[in-house]
Amino acid sequence: MAADATIPMPPRDLEQIETIDHALAFPTFTAQTAWSLGSALRTKLLAFSKPVVIDISLAHGEHCLFHAATHSGTTPDNDFWVSRKRATVLRFGSSTWYMHNKFAGDEPAFAAKYALGNSAGSYAIHGGGWPVRVRGVEGIVAVVVVSGLKQEQDHGIIVQTVSEMLEEMGVEVEKKKED
Repeated sequence: MAADATIPMPPRDLEQIETIDHALAFPTFTAQTAWSLGSALRTKLLAFSKPVVIDISLAHGEHCLFHAATHSGTTPDNDFWVSRKRATVLRFGSSTWYMHNKFAGDEPAFAAKYALGNSAGSYAIHGGGWPVRVRGVEGIVAVVVVSGLKQEQDHGIIVQTVSEMLEEMGVEVEKKKED
């Protein structure tokens, strides 16, 4: 079998991650937008031999707009990871890659910092959970989750695909203004 496709390594610097995650804001986000994004992600992820789950759900009420697997071999564990990554994005308002790097992957430190106690297993600080933002709208409107590759690939493919989609839509990506 041919080698898997490559995804550029996302930055580990918190300010860079935050800048990118906030700059990639949609002009609107509808069920059609979610379908287009999910379909584009699935098409790109078919180039990888590992099975992957893609999930896009609205921030309120866990309303699923897109959910698909790329290949046979996913398990209920993939959906558990989707749920945990989604919960992290919604609670902390940041991508799971940001949270992973903020805590250098130290889950006990993350759990202690936020006094998660017995609920710590409901959250994951592994890349692949990403907040969907819409210009002019306060907060997160949806969450994109990819589960199945290495965490930096899960995150990187989302950022790459959203960036390409916004470019195709003719959306100029706003950079964070320097003081």
